[in-house]
Amino acid sequence: MTSRRILVFAAGAAFLVAVAVTAQRLRAPAARGAARSAADAAYVSAHYRKREFSVPMRDGVRLFTAVYTPTDASPAHRYPFLIERTPFSVAPYGQQAYPPTLGPDRFTLRDGYIFVYQDVRGRYMSGGTFENIRPLLPDSVKARDPHATDEATDTYDTIEWLLAHVPGNDGRAGLWGISYPGFYAALGLRSGHPALVAVSPQAPVTDLWFEDFHHDGALTAGYFTAYPIFGMPRPAPTSDNWWLPAYERLQSLSRPDDYSWQLSLGPVGTFGARFYGGNTLWQDIVAHPDYDAFWRQRAVAPQLRGVTQAVLVVGGWFDGEDLYGPLAVYRALKALDPRAVVSLVMGPFGHRGWAAPDDGHTVTGDLFYGDSLAVRFQRDVEAPFFRAHLKGEGAPPAADALMFDTGRKAWARFADWPAAGATPRAYYLHRDGSLSTARPTEAGAFREYASDPAAPVPTRCKGPTLENYTLYMNDDQRCFDGRPDVLTFESEPLAADVTVAGPITARLAVSTTGSDADFVVKLIDVYPADAPDEPWRPDTTVRLAGYQQLVRGEIMPGRFRRSFDSPAPFVPNEPVAVSVRLQDVLHTFLRGHRIMVQVQSSWFPMFARNPQTYLPNPYDAQAAAYVRATERVWVGRDVSSEVDLPVLR
Repeated sequence: MTSRRILVFAAGAAFLVAVAVTAQRLRAPAARGAARSAADAAYVSAHYRKREFSVPMRDGVRLFTAVYTPTDASPAHRYPFLIERTPFSVAPYGQQAYPPTLGPDRFTLRDGYIFVYQDVRGRYMSGGTFENIRPLLPDSVKARDPHATDEATDTYDTIEWLLAHVPGNDGRAGLWGISYPGFYAALGLRSGHPALVAVSPQAPVTDLWFEDFHHDGALTAGYFTAYPIFGMPRPAPTSDNWWLPAYERLQSLSRPDDYSWQLSLGPVGTFGARFYGGNTLWQDIVAHPDYDAFWRQRAVAPQLRGVTQAVLVVGGWFDGEDLYGPLAVYRALKALDPRAVVSLVMGPFGHRGWAAPDDGHTVTGDLFYGDSLAVRFQRDVEAPFFRAHLKGEGAPPAADALMFDTGRKAWARFADWPAAGATPRAYYLHRDGSLSTARPTEAGAFREYASDPAAPVPTRCKGPTLENYTLYMNDDQRCFDGRPDVLTFESEPLAADVTVAGPITARLAVSTTGSDADFVVKLIDVYPADAPDEPWRPDTTVRLAGYQQLVRGEIMPGRFRRSFDSPAPFVPNEPVAVSVRLQDVLHTFLRGHRIMVQVQSSWFPMFARNPQTYLPNPYDAQAAAYVRATERVWVGRDVSSEVDLPVLR
């Protein structure tokens, strides 16, 4: 894989960064700093010997596997395995071709492991057929058929073969992976191999209905160019990117202004048929518009039973792709098997940000959160986790939740997550635009706005383009305050700090003149008018006085208000309850700041437009189905709307 192609990937979207970096091993030296990259590359070539294998699975399919063994490995000096299974290529290929670094971080590199990289089934140089988010088979099926395979059996067979065929190993193995490789790490927990003792799923893809290609069933339109990577069938094993021509075609058609460009494409079903012919991922999405058995079978979290390995789950608060995954995996592991030793780390990072080299300043969007936070995580948490559980050296990091408070800009530890000391506090929406813990007293009160699919609310203030899928996650919202298609509710300046620690639920009472509608709820931290600027700012033109920081936002298709598997149309003008589940936060609204809530019905081009005409399958919508509608949010004494915040006391 060439540097040119890496840059092509990165130009598309943050989702493609996972492809581009291939576990950060294939970035050009300049991306990490020439001196550090040169030192790591020299260390790899001097201290590791590479071999390539074709590892047989129980059904006869062979998976391409690259193994990097420390040069001093011997019967007297053995090492554990540290394995990444990936759909993103284990390049560079060839036993004389070495990557510039190995492992999850440079500390682990120097600790010494037998690093293993494997192309998963049906990808690049491995045999077999690829299936997106391949579901686990029932245990009964695998018990009846010794040749039945899934990702758990492929993990088991890989470890078993490595133990028998790679000299210098000490009989222990660990798994790790970020994003899609995190999915394979999570399902590897179900392999049941006794040698597997430590696993770190990081931003794991967990359920494509709630993350990545959807949010609560709302299509992530911003992933327009990503479909070829995962949906173009591979004709034969190859070291090349067979999907690249289709991807480059989409890139050549797109424009810097992806708001107006995607708007010009028309109905989502129309451009899907135009651009994604033969794309299996797109076909799956169109064929399953509801949360049916197809999606439930592929949900990772409910399948994490019987896990006894040490687990380090990692995520980023500003991960626009896989924020759902780490939280869902952590909760499932804690709930399904109390024997599991599970830790959770959530930092102020975008997708993969905790794996970045130390660049001095930890920044997401406009905001600075501290110095060297990624490298401190790598040095103080990640490397000690593998060192303790795989090598038996040092004490493992505490099995708790290490969470970054994005308001205080400081780490906090909790015995479990969500924090046990957090209690629900309802903030009510009022007709005068205020937000308070007092219940509304006015009968029949509402606020309304016109939602027009021809002019949807943009995702970002900073221009008509997404730029990437992380920056919007804590963006300045000042441009939306006062828009006629956005309702704003704001508290008085806070007399004391308010720390929100856990998941957020907005309970709206709404009605619409249409038969379908989406509802977007945003929780915002409004800085005071005299807020000073940070000593260091990534963009010196941004002033923090009056800054409106997005703390958390989410979209909910109203068609799923009763159930994700049983959509229903709205009865025009009839008030109904719609709950919007926002992902967890740990954020302190500081004294003098205000809490703001915004409600709207589009968030484009991050999410596809709702036509606002109900159809059993929204991918069948034609241009005539896209209609302007008036949305009411009821905020009275009799029918009220609120946002429930878990406030830490």
